[in-house]
Amino acid sequence: MNKAQLVEAIADKMGGRQQAADAVDHVLDAIVRAVVSGERVSVTGFGSFEKVDRPARYARNPQTGERVRVKKTSVPRFRAGQGFKDLVSGSKKLPRGGEVAVKKAPKGSLTGGAAATVKKAAAKKTAKAAAKKTTAKKTTAKKTTAAAKKTTAKKTTAKKTTAAAKKTTAAKKATAKKATAKKAPAKKATAKKAPAKKSTARKSTAKRTTRSR
Repeated sequence: MNKAQLVEAIADKMGGRQQAADAVDHVLDAIVRAVVSGERVSVTGFGSFEKVDRPARYARNPQTGERVRVKKTSVPRFRAGQGFKDLVSGSKKLPRGGEVAVKKAPKGSLTGGAAATVKKAAAKKTAKAAAKKTTAKKTTAKKTTAAAKKTTAKKTTAKKTTAAAKKTTAAKKATAKKATAKKAPAKKATAKKAPAKKSTARKSTAKRTTRSR
């Protein structure tokens, strides 16, 4: 039986082929990740998976008989549980209905096992998703703050420009008023001098009249 056949075998019990495929993938992935990290996955009545370290050693090439140096390595190991062994040896018969009777593990015995690994993976995914959302919110807040600062800076610059323009206009108006004020007295002085000339002309006429008499 391969993986596809395993999925087909449990599809009816899982509510569909896709659900069965997802279940098989999740279980296998959890077991592999736990064993790679050095944990021991134990399923009561079925068996246990664990990581075993093999020291460096010498071996012989079966084709040439040459002695070969083998480096230190780690390999996965599966040990069947007693219930599994009894079913395979024939000392116990398989139950009818197509379901193998596997004893339920007591509470707390799945620590470091497949169920715990699945929960850890789900917790990590949730934490990563939350961290991404928080980072996105912070980035958006920073962008908004930067945009607000730029807008405020533009408004301040516009206000300063308007104030400078008003000051310049006021200064020009004040200068124009001062120039007008200075020119006005000169005209008045000219107007005052004109009557003086008329009185002189009258005096000259009077003198001429007196002489003629």
